[in-house]
Amino acid sequence: MPSADPVPAPIIDPPLGRLPRAHNPHIPKLHNLLADPIPPLAPESIDYTIGLPADLGMMLNNTLNDCSCAAFYHARQVWTFNATGKLLQIPDTHVKLLYQQACGYDPTQPGPGPGGSCQLVLTHLLKHGAPPGLNRNAHEKIAAFVEVNHCDIPTIKHIIADTGVCYVGLRVPQSLTPPGSPVPAVWDYNPSVNNMIVGGHAVILAGYDDKTLRVISWGQLYTMTWNFFLAFADEAYAIVHRPWLDAKRNTPGRLPPEQLAAAMLPILTANR
Repeated sequence: MPSADPVPAPIIDPPLGRLPRAHNPHIPKLHNLLADPIPPLAPESIDYTIGLPADLGMMLNNTLNDCSCAAFYHARQVWTFNATGKLLQIPDTHVKLLYQQACGYDPTQPGPGPGGSCQLVLTHLLKHGAPPGLNRNAHEKIAAFVEVNHCDIPTIKHIIADTGVCYVGLRVPQSLTPPGSPVPAVWDYNPSVNNMIVGGHAVILAGYDDKTLRVISWGQLYTMTWNFFLAFADEAYAIVHRPWLDAKRNTPGRLPPEQLAAAMLPILTANR
């Protein structure tokens, strides 16, 4: 698919919508599920954004604090495009509905809403799914998700290579979103600029090489250095998406699907 014409970088003013990392004890950590560590060598580079258009849709993230929900739909675009060759178009109404259902957003109240926790959104997607599902199902559930050590670069590379994306929570420095200025095309860590944290943001990583990562945020494709990632990421998750699994046969850490399903039971049965 040919890329669309470049679009202007959005101007994003804080506050941002990802809430601080939650600590749900039922969510499994990948390293606890592995009998052996993930091999240290992932493919040298992967880019699942190749062929995607430059504009993947803001998904209301310029008016609502719904980045934790928009990030999932951007992930679903990556999964379906790479599994089927067709880009999944996401109406904003679907993103807003997930924001209501997973995060408690009330569209009758003014303002951008409460924001969302990555763990809360992923738990909702596991238990209840996202509207609407593929093949016109009412909702589409994810098959599993696990937390990943966000400081472990080899593991992050393996997660992107094997599962298509890594769902990440960032602490956003002022240098990334200076008021009234466009978001830079390359997100790099510079200790000499204003790195005061102004909010939280959820993004999708869908590619990498030795120096950088490919990021989907605010509906655009960006480049992030590993230095920026290590400085500002504070949570990361691998997601098992059924169409990707059916097409690629890969799971986080190459774990058997039945082991991942068993690891989801404490989440599924909690607070019933």
